[in-house]
Amino acid sequence: MSPETGNAEGATEELPRPAPVEMRVRRGRWWRGVTGSFAAGMAGLAVIVLGAGVLSLIVHAPGPGAASLIGHPVAAVVALAAQRVADRRQGRPAVLAGAVVLVDVAATLWLLWWS
Repeated sequence: MSPETGNAEGATEELPRPAPVEMRVRRGRWWRGVTGSFAAGMAGLAVIVLGAGVLSLIVHAPGPGAASLIGHPVAAVVALAAQRVADRRQGRPAVLAGAVVLVDVAATLWLLWWS
């Protein structure tokens, strides 16, 4: 056994090299950035709606309804959970999780704001 190589023949074999980290990260960076912005926006919107509900209780004024006070935080949790999957996975699961974020935001805006 050769002390330099650690094998009996004294020869080494080259292992396959993974793609550079920069190339792997760059492919999904734009998609994750877009969906992350939508998820963060949904979380911010949930905080604003909850704040409006609290303020309306304090000043005894009409405020957002129960559907908005429940729907926005639920939608924010779904969007943030899907974004977490999109950030931690690669390939098809990341793309599908990002699509869940976009559908969640679109459905929330449609159901609670525009309809």
